[in-house]
Amino acid sequence: MQDVRDALMLARSSEGKLVQRPLSPHLQVYKWPVSMALSIGHRISGVGLAIGTLLMTWWLVAAALSDGAFAAVQGVLSSVIGVLALMAWTAALIFHLFSGIRHLMWDIGLGFDDRSYRTSGWTVVVAVVAATLIVWAVGLAVW
Repeated sequence: MQDVRDALMLARSSEGKLVQRPLSPHLQVYKWPVSMALSIGHRISGVGLAIGTLLMTWWLVAAALSDGAFAAVQGVLSSVIGVLALMAWTAALIFHLFSGIRHLMWDIGLGFDDRSYRTSGWTVVVAVVAATLIVWAVGLAVW
């Protein structure tokens, strides 16, 4: 043994022979099924919703304070970075909604077979992209 860590990698097989335990694979080794990505995305979108809600609260408070404060916030939100942040917030909101509906379907016992599991995941992805584009197309047309 070259290192103390090598001793930690030893174990006994079911026959009692000493064997070396495998290393835990890195994230690059795992296949990322759509459900795994959606689960991580659901958590990230929750954080994004909290940040976006703070941004919207800032906008509403500025509107209540004065014309100058509102104009300052409106200037930030109508900049390229502001519009991208609002687009991300919209996408996070829509994603969280559709992903939540998928989870509600699971709660009532639907969609656990392998095919439904994958299909519902990709349906969420397509629905989020389509709904976000529709919301922004309508919003920009009205703006």
